[in-house]
Amino acid sequence: MQRTNIKFEVFKYSMLTLVAIFVLFPVYYMITLSLRSQSSLFTKSTLLPVDSNLDNYRAAFENTDFKRALLNSVIVCGTATAIAVLFSVMAAYSLVILKFKGRDTLGRIIIIAFLTPGALLFIPLAVIMANIGLSNSLQGLILVYLSFMVPLGTYLLIGFFRSLPPELEEAARIDGASRMQALWMVLLPLVAPGLVSVAIITFTGAYNELLYSLVINISPEMRTVPVAILNLSVADEVPWGRTMAFSSIAALPVMAIYFVGQRFVVEGLQTGSVKG
Repeated sequence: MQRTNIKFEVFKYSMLTLVAIFVLFPVYYMITLSLRSQSSLFTKSTLLPVDSNLDNYRAAFENTDFKRALLNSVIVCGTATAIAVLFSVMAAYSLVILKFKGRDTLGRIIIIAFLTPGALLFIPLAVIMANIGLSNSLQGLILVYLSFMVPLGTYLLIGFFRSLPPELEEAARIDGASRMQALWMVLLPLVAPGLVSVAIITFTGAYNELLYSLVINISPEMRTVPVAILNLSVADEVPWGRTMAFSSIAALPVMAIYFVGQRFVVEGLQTGSVKG
């Protein structure tokens, strides 16, 4: 029995090591390339950080367009995430707790909206933003991001609200609480891990989004991080070292958010998937 346990532990940690290598190798490769010059990348083909220097990172911090794009991404994604979480909470609560005609149909529509590819919507959304005068603006990009963040957040939060006993909301109503009071004071604290996980997932999806930002915001002052990194390439020449350095810096906000909220994400996804 003891030998079997030892073999299992060896197998388990061997698999975990392989998964860790598979996940961390792209990060290592990105950082390694970011520390090398363009000429070194083409003259010395190696995975080791040879001829390392910080020139690409200095260029990133001295690049005004990149710093503006980083700030734009934080503003747009942070604002859109806050609004999306608020709307998603109200929508998920309505679809799970309230009973009204057409509830199931509305839920299916939200799922269809969540599954609709962005490539089918970017032209209509760009035309709408142009007609209402919100092209080349952060406000317009926030509205566009809500088109996929709210369905995603609603879809995820439905599972969390279904995991709650219906007697909780009924007991709060019997004690004299309104529906809004029952939602904000009784139900929301119980689905807090879900709110955090939804906020992190939707923020990451918006932060990494390229197509909508590329089409809707044309002016350099309104670019987000993915567009700014894309514009580092000139014709067929890609400055790999500088691109990787910019990407490494751009990844820091999302990595910090996941590091702080990873426990809530894991707990939230488990709750939403098992009990939803």
